[in-house]
Amino acid sequence: MAFTGTAHLAAPTPPSLRRLSPKLRHLPTTHTLKFRPVSASVDVRFPNWSPGSWKTKKAQQLPEYPDPVELESVLKTLESFPPLVFAGEARNLEERLADAAVGKAFLLQGGDCAESFKEFNGTNIRDTFRVLLQMGVVLTFGGQMPVIMVGRMAGQFAKPRSDPFEVKDGVKLPSYRGDNINSDAFDEKSRIPDPQRLIRAYLQSVGTLNLLRAFATGGYAAMQRVSQWNLDFVQNREQGDRYMELAQRVDDALGFMAAAGLTTDHPVMNTIEFWTSHECLHLPYEQALTRQDSTTGLFYDCSAHMLWVGERTRQLDGAHVEFLRGISNPLGIKVSDKMDPKQLVKLCDILNPHNKPGRLAIITRMGADNMRVKLPLLIRAVRQAGLIVTWVSDPMHGNTIKAPCGLKTRSFDSIRSELRAFFDVHDQEGSHPGGVHLEMTGQNVTECIGGSKTVTFDDLNSRYHTHCDPRLNASQSLELAFAIAERLRRKRMRSASGFHKGQKDVSTIKEF
Repeated sequence: MAFTGTAHLAAPTPPSLRRLSPKLRHLPTTHTLKFRPVSASVDVRFPNWSPGSWKTKKAQQLPEYPDPVELESVLKTLESFPPLVFAGEARNLEERLADAAVGKAFLLQGGDCAESFKEFNGTNIRDTFRVLLQMGVVLTFGGQMPVIMVGRMAGQFAKPRSDPFEVKDGVKLPSYRGDNINSDAFDEKSRIPDPQRLIRAYLQSVGTLNLLRAFATGGYAAMQRVSQWNLDFVQNREQGDRYMELAQRVDDALGFMAAAGLTTDHPVMNTIEFWTSHECLHLPYEQALTRQDSTTGLFYDCSAHMLWVGERTRQLDGAHVEFLRGISNPLGIKVSDKMDPKQLVKLCDILNPHNKPGRLAIITRMGADNMRVKLPLLIRAVRQAGLIVTWVSDPMHGNTIKAPCGLKTRSFDSIRSELRAFFDVHDQEGSHPGGVHLEMTGQNVTECIGGSKTVTFDDLNSRYHTHCDPRLNASQSLELAFAIAERLRRKRMRSASGFHKGQKDVSTIKEF
């Protein structure tokens, strides 16, 4: 497959709360991109790799299309489309993640379990973005460090399935694999993979990115608006009150700055950096959006700034690892309690042979009890190998249960317990907790049980809207952010006070 020509593309400065970084980094707003054919090109760093070399490996979780000719036509169309993101933006994210690897920044990665066509509208995008802004302010205030904001947005459609088939009332049909592949409607026609859905997913990603860029750089994310980000249904709850108290402190700080002659009109106070990410699952789509950067000669998957490989597709000799090893985007590796430490080291060596800081994030998803047993072994193996990684907690996927009504759900207490274990282990090992990865939404859903505004099993049916896995709602997300922020604050205070390992912090402020 080939993509040729020259394009001059103007875009807003890409989306870590740039205004909160110790250094101001400004990116040009106009990018000149020269696209080269990708099928015959070879990255000099990986002489045996090309964007299509994954086809020589065994691929898991890929749909089987009934019309390969139509699929090929769609992929050629996608090759002719502009990239969704730029190589320079991905490199910028890699720099920030390198800071998180050494405890100088914190990654906040969140968004939908799976984006859907039916729920695609500006209000939903805005509300999720708004909750992430709130969480970012809370974490920054607690940790006193830059927060790197990455959305599971503008491309998080495809979902891996544990079973290729689904049975309801004795009827067996292919599983729903995400709106970019088939429909969740339970009938034979809807479950047939349709290549045209890839085009629609691309166009929806374009629209989502356009709105996110506007929010990030058009004044909506200005620090002066911090008190206006509260969602209506959160305002009169405990988390809303806590957030407004913090917002007032931010407003007071801004007032002090203005009185001292530091204007709030500076771009660093009015814009933020925001990046996008999704699981690298549908390899034909990812290959179609892979471009070679003319300034460096490196390949980037321009469907997102960051991609991750999942638990079901991270085989060392598999197609997904083969594809990811040759692209230069920052990468994540989802890791459960099943991961062998030696295998993890081998996987890191394959995906990051030059041990580049910021290149790899290890995203752990184990459950609280397993986390305390398994994570120390992984940390020690990675450290002994001399590898530089960013450790991130995904407290969602290891805590999925089935409610009495039959719906999948997650307990907020279990999520919080896994995060507590994540921080405890890093304290114990002397390593850096670099971030959190959440499935959450700005909608007022009832999908995860618990939280200060308790959602019970009986409440699940009232506003259960997810197309796949249960998500935290805005109130639960904000409550979790306050707990993490307090843990970051305590870590900072221990460091500043010269606390020794094992010495207790007598703070009475509630955290996990």
